[in-house]
Amino acid sequence: MPLSPVGIVHTIVGIIALIFGIKSIWSNKQILLSSLSGKVYLGATFITAATALTIFKHGSFNPAHGLAILTLAAVIVGIAIEKYPLFKSWNKYFVNLAFSSTFLFHLLPTATEILTRFPMNSPVVSEFKDPILQNTFTGILLLFILFITLQMHWLRKQPSK
Repeated sequence: MPLSPVGIVHTIVGIIALIFGIKSIWSNKQILLSSLSGKVYLGATFITAATALTIFKHGSFNPAHGLAILTLAAVIVGIAIEKYPLFKSWNKYFVNLAFSSTFLFHLLPTATEILTRFPMNSPVVSEFKDPILQNTFTGILLLFILFITLQMHWLRKQPSK
């Protein structure tokens, strides 16, 4: 099934988001609203999630729409917590968790799209319950848990501002 115009914009902006997210994490070990790469990542992530809510490839609301809502919430909550430090010394952990979780929310539907669309004539996966897709989700989740654990440990070692 070819991509719709919204799907094309969604995909391009999503790729931009992932590139800038990786750049932000590589440079800063976290996604920072104060950095250009963090701003581009969060803005593109917001647009990607918002456009995802308009895509109904399978005809109705599905888990990808739920992840889009979680992504929008994580971006908004992360920005709000960063702007209004409600949690004092814990603030940096909550902001980091909110922003970094958006990366997980990108990767799950991205894996689904890749595995259900490619190769074009014979996709690797034909249904959501396929063990290959479920194992991919498990791998992504385990990598995310390792990643967030390392980030939290690194943040703990950073001097307080």
